[in-house]
Amino acid sequence: MRCVIARFPFDLTKAGVLESMKGIKPEPVLGESVIIGRRTYPVKQVGQVVTRQDRRDFSAGEVVRAMSQLGFTCRTVPGPAAPASAPTPLERAIAMLGVPAAL
Repeated sequence: MRCVIARFPFDLTKAGVLESMKGIKPEPVLGESVIIGRRTYPVKQVGQVVTRQDRRDFSAGEVVRAMSQLGFTCRTVPGPAAPASAPTPLERAIAMLGVPAAL
């Protein structure tokens, strides 16, 4: 499949990516990742190995798009959890008194 990464066209296949990543030790995943075989690799590491380009030359989105089109499972970074709302003064008073809340 023809994929454009960092403005350069690449003819990538699933088998070619599997072969390229064989024997490559995964780095710790801190952001987006791709599952190749039984291993989870950072997106930028996969892009560097497959394209032989510096990681600064392409975005993680380009690699995620290409790997998704080839059928690999890509995971994004989970967003920050929504902060729990602070209890109101009434709720704090009820909790301090130990009275069951009937709100």
